Amino acid sequence: MKFAIKAVESGLIPDFIIRFGIRRLLKQRLLDEFSQDPQQSSKRYNDFLYELKKSKLAIDTDKANEQHYEIDSEFYNLVLGQNKKYSSCYYKNENESLSTAEKNMLELYIERGQFSDGQNILELGCGWGSLTLYLAKRFPQSHITGVSNSHSQRNYILKQAKYRGLKNIEIITCDINNLSLENQFDRIISIEMFEHVRNYQNLFKNISSWMNPQGLLFIHVFCHRHLMYPFETEGEDNWMGKYFFSGGQMPAADTFLNFQQHLNIEKRWINNGQHYEKTSNHWLENMDENKQQVLIVLKKTYGQDYKLWFQRWRIFFMSCAELFGYNKGNEWLVGHYLFTRR
Repeated sequence: MKFAIKAVESGLIPDFIIRFGIRRLLKQRLLDEFSQDPQQSSKRYNDFLYELKKSKLAIDTDKANEQHYEIDSEFYNLVLGQNKKYSSCYYKNENESLSTAEKNMLELYIERGQFSDGQNILELGCGWGSLTLYLAKRFPQSHITGVSNSHSQRNYILKQAKYRGLKNIEIITCDINNLSLENQFDRIISIEMFEHVRNYQNLFKNISSWMNPQGLLFIHVFCHRHLMYPFETEGEDNWMGKYFFSGGQMPAADTFLNFQQHLNIEKRWINNGQHYEKTSNHWLENMDENKQQVLIVLKKTYGQDYKLWFQRWRIFFMSCAELFGYNKGNEWLVGHYLFTRR
C-alpha cells in the first residue's frame, strides 16, 4: 500500500487508473462491512454510538483547521464557485455550472430551513461565508452570526461583508468545544460541520439552549446510507484521515435520530450523492485549469512540498467524487435534517 500511495502521489499515474483504484477500495470496504454477521454489525454500531456519547465534543480541531482552513483564501477563490461554497452543491440538471449549483443549494437551505427576513440566525461552521454572506444579502433585516475556528476565514468574511456593504454580520472565531453564547436564535444552521463533531448529545444540548422556543435547527451533512465510522489517521491505508480529515467521521443517515434527548426531528431529506460527485469534479476541473496560479498559492502554505500537495489535493477531490458517485450516488449521500426544541 505504501508503494502504491507514493506512486499515486507522484503525479505520474493517470487519473483514470487512480479513480479505478479508488472504486476498488470502496467496493472492498462495502464487501467487508456487509459480509459481517448482522448481530456483529449491530453491536459495532451501538458500541460506536456509546463512544460518541462519552467523547469530547470534537477532537483534533486544530489539525482539521490546519488541513483545510488556514490555507490562503486565494486557493479557494481559484477552485470553488462564485459563492465560495466548500460543501456539496445541488444540480438541477446535468449542464449547470458550479456557481449555479452553489446557489441552488443555498436556496434549498432557505426553503427547507424555513428562513425569512427579520430572524436572528446562527451558522455553526461558517466556512468562507458562502451561506452567511448569502443570507445577509437575502434577508437585510436579519442578523447573521457565523462561527468558525479559522482566523483567516473570519478575516475573509468580514472583508467581503464590508466590500458588499453588508452590516448585519458578526463572526466569532472559536473552537466548538469552547463555544458559549448568551443570545438565542430563531434559526441555527450548520453545513458539513457535524462530520467534525463526536459528541452529538452534548452539542445538541448546547444548541437547544441557543434556540428560541419556536426556533429550528437545520443540518446538512454527508453520510452513508447505513454505515457509521471514524476516519482513522494511523497506517498507510488511512490516507484521507491522515491528510484531510483528522478527527472526522462518516455519520450514517440515521445517526442523529439516536440523539433526541434535547431536540426533536421534524423532517429529514436524503440527497443523492451524485450532487457531491459533480461538485468535487468541478473543483478538480477548476484546480487543473488554474494550475499555475494554484501552485503559487500552495507554495506559500507547503513550501518545497507544494507540488506533492497539488497532487494530494487532486487525489482528495477525485476520492470525494468517486465516493459520492459510487453505485450511482446511492451509497454515500447528503442528508438534510430539521429539528425543533423539546
